[in-house]
Amino acid sequence: MSPPEVVVLPTGTANLASVLAAFARLGAPTRLATDPAMVETAERVVLPGVGTFGATVAGLRQAGLEEAIADRVRAGKPTLAMCVGLQVLFEESDESYGSIGLSVIEGRVGGFPSGVRVPQFGWNRVEPEPGCRYLAPGHAYFANSYRVLAAPGCRIATGEHGERFVAALERDRVLACQFHPELSGAYGHQLIARWLEG
Repeated sequence: MSPPEVVVLPTGTANLASVLAAFARLGAPTRLATDPAMVETAERVVLPGVGTFGATVAGLRQAGLEEAIADRVRAGKPTLAMCVGLQVLFEESDESYGSIGLSVIEGRVGGFPSGVRVPQFGWNRVEPEPGCRYLAPGHAYFANSYRVLAAPGCRIATGEHGERFVAALERDRVLACQFHPELSGAYGHQLIARWLEG
């Protein structure tokens, strides 16, 4: 059985080449979303992100995709968010004051504690709590200056960089990773494959 088609949201800030290549390695066909209906009806949707919270939210709004992706995540439909894609699921971020996120998960995105290297670049251990559907222990590649400390109503995996933070979360069939699964070698490849298989 061939993998399902994946609709990828063009936020204007993501490294789409790496994301598309990750799905190509798994044999999954991809299309870029051009309208809300594609996001609403797709079997699988990816919300990638590189750059800032504010720019990513603005890119979704400019493309007319903000409400469609928020509704999809609220409904628990198969959705994979990456890096800043995870952060914009929350209400707001210290990175972009005045910019309102998708607000599908309660809480805010904050900075790391003083005394640690920022941004966090490189590999870090991911430790899922019991009951996670997709997440497994392992090392993933991170590139982030901000982090989330709690994700109410979600199962989470944590990492540590000065303090424990949310490395990834799951809610229904939504998987959101602070790290870059598309750049995380065999660990990320296997994680994406599990999400594709559902």
